[in-house]
Amino acid sequence: MKVKKWLYAAGIVGFALVTTAGTAHGSDKIAVVNVSSIFQQSPQRAVVAKQLENEFQGRATELQSMERDLQTKIQRLQREGSTMKASERSALEKAVMAQRKTFSNKAQAFEQDNRCRQTEERNKILSYIQDAVKKIATKEGYAVVIDANAVAYASNAKDITAEVMKQVK
Repeated sequence: MKVKKWLYAAGIVGFALVTTAGTAHGSDKIAVVNVSSIFQQSPQRAVVAKQLENEFQGRATELQSMERDLQTKIQRLQREGSTMKASERSALEKAVMAQRKTFSNKAQAFEQDNRCRQTEERNKILSYIQDAVKKIATKEGYAVVIDANAVAYASNAKDITAEVMKQVK
């Protein structure tokens, strides 16, 4: 029982210290920034999107061609399968199965490579935005900068999104 009272008293003292320390440092400047808005409006984002499109264009075209060829074979099998010789039908079925497997493997590799490259490029842009935020925070003397999407309410925080956007452009 005494342990509970002691912990309760320690908690009250700790709370008092935290609130006192908070008011002592009440002059610390806090800012918010809308990183997702900056990212969406970033000119680098459009440039990177075009680069990635060009980078993956050849593979995408190859996959589309493979898919059309596979669809043609499947339609032929459905249309003419009942009138084909057993050996011809069997050969076409095997070819379709093999092509499906190849297509599936290439499509998965394409998706994975594309996703990795997009993540890599997004992280580069976000790093650039973060550097701009740090530069402005240091210059303006902000102790804390929080993403605006993570804040429910901030009465004393200054929104520096526009300043960061100017820096990023």
